[in-house]
Amino acid sequence: MPRQVDHDERRHQIAEAVWRLAIRGGLEQVTLRQVAAEAGVSARLLQYYFGTRDQLLLGALEILNTDAEQQAKHRMASLGDAPSMRAIVRGVLLEMLPLDEPRRDRHVVYAAYFVRFLTEPALGTAARATPPELENLVTDLITHAQQLGEAPHHIDASAEAVFLIAGADGLQTRLLLGQLSPEYAIDVVDQQLDRIFTRSGSPNAT
Repeated sequence: MPRQVDHDERRHQIAEAVWRLAIRGGLEQVTLRQVAAEAGVSARLLQYYFGTRDQLLLGALEILNTDAEQQAKHRMASLGDAPSMRAIVRGVLLEMLPLDEPRRDRHVVYAAYFVRFLTEPALGTAARATPPELENLVTDLITHAQQLGEAPHHIDASAEAVFLIAGADGLQTRLLLGQLSPEYAIDVVDQQLDRIFTRSGSPNAT
Protein backbone atom coordinates (compact mmCIF):
# COMPACT_ATOMS: atom_id res chain seq x y z
CA MET A 1 0.00 0.00 0.00
CA PRO A 2 1.47 3.43 -0.89
CA ARG A 3 2.61 5.56 2.02
CA GLN A 4 0.06 8.26 2.87
CA VAL A 5 1.42 11.74 2.31
CA ASP A 6 1.80 13.87 5.44
CA HIS A 7 0.82 17.29 4.11
CA ASP A 8 2.35 19.21 7.03
CA GLU A 9 5.60 17.29 6.54
CA ARG A 10 5.59 18.11 2.82
CA ARG A 11 4.95 21.81 3.48
CA HIS A 12 7.81 21.79 5.98
CA GLN A 13 10.08 20.09 3.43
CA ILE A 14 9.35 22.85 0.92
CA ALA A 15 9.79 25.58 3.54
CA GLU A 16 13.19 24.14 4.48
CA ALA A 17 14.22 24.41 0.83
CA VAL A 18 13.35 28.12 0.90
CA TRP A 19 15.42 28.57 4.06
CA ARG A 20 18.44 26.80 2.56
CA LEU A 21 18.32 29.01 -0.52
CA ALA A 22 18.04 32.09 1.70
CA ILE A 23 21.07 31.04 3.77
CA ARG A 24 23.17 30.32 0.67
CA GLY A 25 22.44 33.47 -1.28
CA GLY A 26 19.37 35.40 -0.19
CA LEU A 27 15.93 35.43 -1.77
CA GLU A 28 16.31 38.17 -4.38
CA GLN A 29 16.33 35.92 -7.43
CA VAL A 30 14.69 32.81 -6.00
CA THR A 31 11.98 31.35 -8.25
CA LEU A 32 9.34 28.69 -7.76
CA ARG A 33 11.32 26.41 -10.07
CA GLN A 34 14.47 26.80 -7.94
CA VAL A 35 12.59 26.05 -4.75
CA ALA A 36 10.96 23.00 -6.32
CA ALA A 37 14.35 21.69 -7.42
CA GLU A 38 15.87 22.32 -3.99
CA ALA A 39 12.95 20.57 -2.28
CA GLY A 40 12.94 17.67 -4.73
CA VAL A 41 9.31 18.18 -5.75
CA SER A 42 7.58 19.29 -8.92
CA ALA A 43 6.72 22.94 -9.49
CA ARG A 44 3.07 21.88 -9.77
CA LEU A 45 3.18 20.24 -6.34
CA LEU A 46 4.84 23.31 -4.87
CA GLN A 47 2.06 25.51 -6.24
CA TYR A 48 -0.53 23.09 -4.89
CA TYR A 49 0.80 23.56 -1.37
CA PHE A 50 1.62 27.28 -1.46
CA GLY A 51 0.30 28.95 -4.62
CA THR A 52 2.23 31.99 -5.86
CA ARG A 53 5.84 32.91 -5.12
CA ASP A 54 4.75 35.54 -2.57
CA GLN A 55 2.48 33.02 -0.87
CA LEU A 56 5.34 30.54 -0.79
CA LEU A 57 7.74 33.02 0.82
CA LEU A 58 5.20 34.12 3.40
CA GLY A 59 4.17 30.52 4.10
CA ALA A 60 7.78 29.43 4.59
CA LEU A 61 8.30 32.37 6.97
CA GLU A 62 5.22 31.40 8.95
CA ILE A 63 6.53 27.85 9.34
CA LEU A 64 9.92 29.19 10.41
CA ASN A 65 8.25 31.34 13.07
CA THR A 66 6.23 28.36 14.31
CA ASP A 67 9.39 26.25 14.62
CA ALA A 68 11.15 29.10 16.45
CA GLU A 69 8.26 29.40 18.88
CA GLN A 70 8.38 25.68 19.66
CA GLN A 71 12.14 25.79 20.25
CA ALA A 72 11.72 28.82 22.50
CA LYS A 73 9.09 27.02 24.56
CA HIS A 74 11.45 24.10 25.11
CA ARG A 75 14.18 26.44 26.34
CA MET A 76 11.73 28.37 28.52
CA ALA A 77 10.73 25.11 30.19
CA SER A 78 14.28 24.85 31.53
CA LEU A 79 13.65 27.98 33.65
CA GLY A 80 11.60 25.91 36.09
CA ASP A 81 8.02 25.98 37.32
CA ALA A 82 7.88 29.57 38.59
CA PRO A 83 10.50 31.72 36.85
CA SER A 84 10.73 35.43 37.59
CA MET A 85 9.52 37.95 35.03
CA ARG A 86 13.16 38.93 34.52
CA ALA A 87 14.10 35.35 33.66
CA ILE A 88 11.24 35.11 31.16
CA VAL A 89 12.10 38.41 29.47
CA ARG A 90 15.74 37.32 29.34
CA GLY A 91 14.70 34.11 27.65
CA VAL A 92 12.69 36.03 25.05
CA LEU A 93 15.64 38.31 24.27
CA LEU A 94 18.15 35.46 24.04
CA GLU A 95 15.93 33.75 21.48
CA MET A 96 16.61 36.77 19.28
CA LEU A 97 20.38 36.21 19.40
CA PRO A 98 22.25 33.70 17.19
CA LEU A 99 23.76 31.83 20.14
CA ASP A 100 23.85 28.43 18.42
CA GLU A 101 23.72 27.11 14.86
CA PRO A 102 19.92 26.70 14.61
CA ARG A 103 19.33 30.24 15.86
CA ARG A 104 22.08 31.60 13.62
CA ASP A 105 20.57 29.95 10.53
CA ARG A 106 17.13 31.25 11.48
CA HIS A 107 18.36 34.82 11.78
CA VAL A 108 20.24 34.65 8.48
CA VAL A 109 16.94 33.62 6.88
CA TYR A 110 15.19 36.53 8.61
CA ALA A 111 17.83 38.89 7.23
CA ALA A 112 17.18 37.61 3.70
CA TYR A 113 13.46 38.21 4.20
CA PHE A 114 14.07 41.73 5.47
CA VAL A 115 15.60 42.70 2.12
CA ARG A 116 12.53 41.37 0.33
CA PHE A 117 10.22 43.28 2.68
CA LEU A 118 11.97 46.50 1.67
CA THR A 119 11.90 45.89 -2.08
CA GLU A 120 8.74 43.89 -2.81
CA PRO A 121 5.48 45.77 -2.03
CA ALA A 122 3.30 42.69 -1.47
CA LEU A 123 5.71 41.15 1.02
CA GLY A 124 6.38 44.49 2.68
CA THR A 125 2.68 45.13 3.18
CA ALA A 126 2.21 41.73 4.79
CA ALA A 127 5.18 42.31 7.11
CA ARG A 128 3.95 45.75 8.22
CA ALA A 129 0.50 44.34 8.93
CA THR A 130 1.96 41.84 11.42
CA PRO A 131 1.34 42.99 15.01
CA PRO A 132 4.45 43.69 17.14
CA GLU A 133 4.02 40.49 19.12
CA LEU A 134 7.40 40.50 20.87
CA GLU A 135 7.04 44.11 22.01
CA ASN A 136 3.55 43.37 23.29
CA LEU A 137 4.75 40.24 25.09
CA VAL A 138 7.67 42.00 26.79
CA THR A 139 5.42 44.96 27.69
CA ASP A 140 3.00 42.57 29.39
CA LEU A 141 5.83 40.80 31.23
CA ILE A 142 7.32 44.07 32.52
CA THR A 143 3.85 45.27 33.55
CA HIS A 144 3.31 42.02 35.44
CA ALA A 145 6.71 42.43 37.08
CA GLN A 146 5.62 45.87 38.28
CA GLN A 147 2.49 44.34 39.81
CA LEU A 148 4.63 41.70 41.56
CA GLY A 149 7.12 44.24 42.85
CA GLU A 150 9.88 42.90 40.56
CA ALA A 151 10.17 46.18 38.64
CA PRO A 152 9.63 49.80 39.73
CA HIS A 153 6.25 51.35 38.96
CA HIS A 154 7.65 54.57 37.51
CA ILE A 155 9.16 52.97 34.37
CA ASP A 156 7.28 52.95 31.06
CA ALA A 157 6.80 49.24 30.33
CA SER A 158 5.96 49.79 26.66
CA ALA A 159 8.97 52.04 25.99
CA GLU A 160 11.30 49.65 27.81
CA ALA A 161 9.96 46.74 25.76
CA VAL A 162 10.56 48.59 22.48
CA PHE A 163 14.09 49.47 23.63
CA LEU A 164 14.92 45.90 24.67
CA ILE A 165 13.64 44.38 21.42
CA ALA A 166 15.44 46.99 19.32
CA GLY A 167 18.62 46.41 21.31
CA ALA A 168 18.42 42.65 20.80
CA ASP A 169 17.89 43.26 17.08
CA GLY A 170 21.08 45.34 16.96
CA LEU A 171 23.07 42.75 18.92
CA GLN A 172 21.80 40.08 16.55
CA THR A 173 23.28 41.84 13.53
CA ARG A 174 26.65 42.41 15.17
CA LEU A 175 26.81 38.79 16.32
CA LEU A 176 26.09 37.55 12.80
CA LEU A 177 28.93 39.76 11.50
CA GLY A 178 31.31 38.50 14.19
CA GLN A 179 31.72 41.97 15.70
CA LEU A 180 30.66 40.82 19.18
CA SER A 181 31.14 37.60 21.12
CA PRO A 182 28.06 35.75 22.39
CA GLU A 183 29.30 36.19 25.95
CA TYR A 184 29.53 39.96 25.58
CA ALA A 185 26.09 40.19 23.95
CA ILE A 186 24.53 38.20 26.80
CA ASP A 187 26.30 40.47 29.32
CA VAL A 188 24.81 43.53 27.60
CA VAL A 189 21.34 42.00 27.82
CA ASP A 190 21.84 41.24 31.51
CA GLN A 191 22.99 44.80 32.23
CA GLN A 192 19.83 46.20 30.66
CA LEU A 193 17.65 43.78 32.60
CA ASP A 194 19.43 44.72 35.83
CA ARG A 195 18.45 48.32 35.08
CA ILE A 196 14.75 47.39 34.83
CA PHE A 197 14.20 44.53 37.27
CA THR A 198 14.72 44.69 41.01
CA ARG A 199 15.09 40.93 41.57
CA SER A 200 17.17 38.54 39.43
CA GLY A 201 14.88 35.56 40.02
CA SER A 202 15.61 32.21 38.37
CA PRO A 203 19.09 31.10 37.27
CA ASN A 204 20.24 32.23 33.85
CA ALA A 205 19.83 30.02 30.79
CA THR A 206 20.97 30.39 27.20
